[in-house]
Amino acid sequence: MFYYFGFGSNMSMLSLKAKGVEPEASWRAELPGWRLRFNVEHFFQHEGGVGNIECTDASHDRVLGLLHLCHDNALELLDAAEAYGHGYDRIEVEVIPDEHVPGESDSVSALTYVGMPQFINNHCRPSQRYLNIVLDGARQAQLDEDYIQDLAGQPIHEVGRYPAFSPPEGDFPIFDKDSLAKQPHLTALYGAVFDMSQARSLHDYLKSFFGGRDMTLFHLKRLDSSSAEETIDDIRNGHLDQTQQRYLNTYLNEYAREYRYVGRYSYHKD
Repeated sequence: MFYYFGFGSNMSMLSLKAKGVEPEASWRAELPGWRLRFNVEHFFQHEGGVGNIECTDASHDRVLGLLHLCHDNALELLDAAEAYGHGYDRIEVEVIPDEHVPGESDSVSALTYVGMPQFINNHCRPSQRYLNIVLDGARQAQLDEDYIQDLAGQPIHEVGRYPAFSPPEGDFPIFDKDSLAKQPHLTALYGAVFDMSQARSLHDYLKSFFGGRDMTLFHLKRLDSSSAEETIDDIRNGHLDQTQQRYLNTYLNEYAREYRYVGRYSYHKD
């Protein structure tokens, strides 16, 4: 077992569940002398910036969040979700729970994640989607109301309108779960297959994370309206609402910007 301090989207239990992490217990906690930022640039430009913390050692600065007691197998899942070693580094901090944690003193050592220098962009702002998840977690945890109001007042990353994604004309192969898995440089999204091999270097982590997989369900479960109960059947049978379809269409456009379209994906074997 280990302690993990979640300060951004991982204050949300639904967000954690979507990543496969279900804490044994959670407590409200404070990290003094640090401040919350949204300056870790997302891999895809429409998502803006995501959560980060910076040490200031200033007495008036603090980050509020949740101290999660997690099973050992959750560390690998958290590392994957936070792009450990690429987008985020993993560090240990001393947090102060707002109630006694059995077997611990007034402060508790916990793991958390901070942005890597190559992904820091101080001009970034959070997307409305991401901020909604952060706010949902903060409200469910009943964090300090002034802190929640400060969160709610964060400037938002402005996203333009995306056209309906249209694949290029021509004859392209059809992939399924088995054939895609044999192509680690390819990834699929909502019926489209893309080649990631020539993607820019900042996407190196995604090449290994997305490669050989269909990522539709992954993205659906990170939507701020997600119940974390979406299934492949929902995708296969066309049971997606307009919000989900718009969200996936945005990502299709972004995939097409970053990668090269190479084929269609069939869900009949999923």
